[in-house]
Amino acid sequence: MTIAMLRASAQTYLGGLPAEVTSFIGRRHEVAAVKRLLSEARMVTLTGPGGVGKTRPPLQVLTEHLRERRTLVVLDNCEHVLDESTVMAQTLLRCAPDLRILATSRQPLGAVGEQAFPVPTLPLPGGDPQRDTALPMPDAVQLFAERAAAVLPGFTVTSENQDLIEQIWRRLDGLPLGIELAVVRLRVLSVHQLLDRLDDLFGLLSAGSSATVSRHRTLRALIDWSHGLCTEHERLLWASLSVFTGSLDPEAVEAVCAGAGITHDEILDLMIGLVEKSVLIREEHPYGVRFRLLDTIRQYGRERLVASGQEQELKRRYRDYYRRLSREAQAQLFGPAQVELLTRLRVEHPNLRTALEYCQAERAGLCIDMASDLLDHWITSSHLGEGRDWLEQGLAHAAGRSEARARALWACGSLAIIQGDQDSALGLLAKSRTLGEKLGLEPVLGYVALYAGMVAMHVGDTESAIKSFEEAVTHHRAGGDPAGEVQALTWLCFAHSFLGGSESAVAAAEEGIAICDAHGESWHRAYTMTALGVELWRQGDVRGATALAHESLRVFHTLGDSVGVGLTIEALAWIAASQGEYARAGALLGVLRGLWAAIGTPLLGFGHLIRYHDECEAGTRHALGEQAFQTAAKRGARRSLEQALAYAPMEEAPARGPSDEEDQYTPLTPRETEIAQLIARGMRNKEIAAALVIAQRTVEGHIEHILCKLGFNSRTQIVGWVAEQARRGGE
Repeated sequence: MTIAMLRASAQTYLGGLPAEVTSFIGRRHEVAAVKRLLSEARMVTLTGPGGVGKTRPPLQVLTEHLRERRTLVVLDNCEHVLDESTVMAQTLLRCAPDLRILATSRQPLGAVGEQAFPVPTLPLPGGDPQRDTALPMPDAVQLFAERAAAVLPGFTVTSENQDLIEQIWRRLDGLPLGIELAVVRLRVLSVHQLLDRLDDLFGLLSAGSSATVSRHRTLRALIDWSHGLCTEHERLLWASLSVFTGSLDPEAVEAVCAGAGITHDEILDLMIGLVEKSVLIREEHPYGVRFRLLDTIRQYGRERLVASGQEQELKRRYRDYYRRLSREAQAQLFGPAQVELLTRLRVEHPNLRTALEYCQAERAGLCIDMASDLLDHWITSSHLGEGRDWLEQGLAHAAGRSEARARALWACGSLAIIQGDQDSALGLLAKSRTLGEKLGLEPVLGYVALYAGMVAMHVGDTESAIKSFEEAVTHHRAGGDPAGEVQALTWLCFAHSFLGGSESAVAAAEEGIAICDAHGESWHRAYTMTALGVELWRQGDVRGATALAHESLRVFHTLGDSVGVGLTIEALAWIAASQGEYARAGALLGVLRGLWAAIGTPLLGFGHLIRYHDECEAGTRHALGEQAFQTAAKRGARRSLEQALAYAPMEEAPARGPSDEEDQYTPLTPRETEIAQLIARGMRNKEIAAALVIAQRTVEGHIEHILCKLGFNSRTQIVGWVAEQARRGGE
């Protein structure tokens, strides 16, 4: 075939539309959404950054005689002729009542009746080492594989290279164009080498095939185009925003970016402009609106910032803002704003990490101050290792005998205890105690005593632990530190309970809960309630113990505290086994296998409770038999965290009272029996939730309980069981 024939073939049209030469992958949901919008509105605009895939609804040639025709007009890349595109769109819509317009632009046109649809980057599921290889490849991986095979015949996705492909995809922000450009380099690079070279993103992905459409030749050309659409001050803000890592909020932008050629009052309007031009991506969160830059957009902005000579000044403002945020959060954590603050810190984690890097680079003392302020964040967000690393780095380079160093030593020691490194913890606590005694620091001495008591509990010296906890209470009261006092009282409850001192255990817990209630605090209160719940369970008060566990679990889940979640599910498993609910106990033990494996060690920081875990597992295994136990445990282990949290709570204790007739006994709670009866009536989960005014997730958890308790695998079996119960009741 001649070149002329190839060119003619390339211009072949199907139904008036230009033929595509590559396949279209991974946009099923977006295409469906756009079709729905086109059925509801006469104009839909696809917005998003360059290379995201807006043009792949194909271009359609504008036809004549639109007035009498039922036609879809596609206007592509309107951002460079925005005003003209808007005028044309509005004119066409007025003249042709059956006309529909589909436009692509990096910002909305602003036409009357326009519906904007932001085109997202192609998603990639999070890495899962236990994913089922029999499942279809994610769209992102499929796209990479197809494009790679086109330039490197015989290329296939394997278990060895799929993780690298997914890392490349994340590095390229999920931009299909980024993959199109990147796979060309596989002619001379391995997948691993390609990933390594993505630091020079724009250089690596320049040029490419001479057949590539000129405006899409490089990512830099695309982003240059977007940059050219911005006003001077929007460009300044874009460059300034490049110091952020991860997402950001307007408050942070105003604090960091105002003053770099931009006034405080301009910030919000400039952010709106960057959102409209698809430079900033707006994201809805339960706790408010946040924004983010794609990494490619951020890297481009950073180059502009460096060239401006303002990089160091912006980095200093950024560092100081997040140091101040950490310090203010720590000061307010023991109070009603606790959940909001810890949630904010969790969202800001990438920015906190970058700010710590800036602190460490300038002066180690800045690092240990900030890392110590973030102690509760390291724990609740399960970043124990990272928090300890920052503290150890700071301590290694910060000399002197300051209060900040003493605090960093016990903070680092506390993380070592949670990680199970008791020996290192003792050394750190000894150094902190020495400084605390020399400087007369009551809070330091209080925390040293608290954590020394935890180590003593771990090694089985409970009597010594009680003395340490009592010493900690004294120091924290003297220093006016209610957070430290509550922690010490919580551990006093655990210690007295472990030795059988029920009265002292309950008294310590009740005092701790009262302090939390007086300050509107919830996180430490949840740990105190868990300790009290364990003691109530030991006393045989199953209903009280279960109620406390449920309330604690809700708090821990809200805060994302995996250790607290695991501790509470442990207690619920022990309760279930003690009540003869062995199938449920086995499933909960299965949930815990996965949870503790993800964290690293079972019952982190609560090693003295391992005895209860082992007794629960042994009793459950004996009651069920090995095969049934493994079946129940595997069922629990297969659950996601959300499913496990729906399954773990029981609203009521089992209705296992004495009965005149053994065959009338039901292992289900009244609520579970009610749901089983609704299932028998043919109601779906959503309908059951509406009828009972509870969450659908709660219904799903109850159904899991029912299946597990009755040994069933399907709803049909539940229907049969309900019918049999009704028959027996009528005899």
